[in-house]
Amino acid sequence: MRVAIIENMAGTPHGQLGVALKEAAAQVHVIRAYAGDPLPADARDHDALIVLGGEQNALDDALYPYFPDLALLMKAFGDADKAVMGVCLGSQLLARAYGGENILSGPPEFGWQDVSLTQDGVADPLLAGLNRVFPIFQWHCDTFTLPPGATRLATNDATRNQAFRVGRAVYGTQFHFEASATVVEGWCRALPASVEKMAPGWLENDSHQRGMRARTADAAGLEIARAWVRLV
Repeated sequence: MRVAIIENMAGTPHGQLGVALKEAAAQVHVIRAYAGDPLPADARDHDALIVLGGEQNALDDALYPYFPDLALLMKAFGDADKAVMGVCLGSQLLARAYGGENILSGPPEFGWQDVSLTQDGVADPLLAGLNRVFPIFQWHCDTFTLPPGATRLATNDATRNQAFRVGRAVYGTQFHFEASATVVEGWCRALPASVEKMAPGWLENDSHQRGMRARTADAAGLEIARAWVRLV
């Protein structure tokens, strides 16, 4: 199993996805697109594609001119019936690739927030092992409309499209299921100004966010990661 992982900014650990890929003895090809690493020309050399998050918006082609090609690459993997996972910014680029509308500066979400599965989500192989409502880590301002032909799998009051699927195994999650509590702690240390901008006071008062909700989110994130790897 050979999996390409596209990183869109520095400091984006693979977290629970990395755990699941290691368990499966996957060959991982990390592409730091933000630093100028070239994207794969097509889907032939990899069995699956992961596109991680970043602080950019999905329409920021002027500063990140590889974005249009990345969106096309995500669709090329899907068209080849290969598994795709877009996380946060990655989900926004995936929505763009399949004809959804990117909505900039939507309601922000930060921290461990509850997400609810739709009826389709309850039956979907990616999410079927989860509780109907579960906490998961969020860090976003932007969102998107559901692409034509896509299936909404998860939602909440702040962001209607929390997870969706196109075809057999092309998935986007607005939430950061890969972000274990350890990953979140690293982000807080490395990006305190960004955290404070998103959620003023969170760094000083985040102890109440941890504990059981963080552990539950960690378990949910690993279940999602393992389920996606099984679909590869």
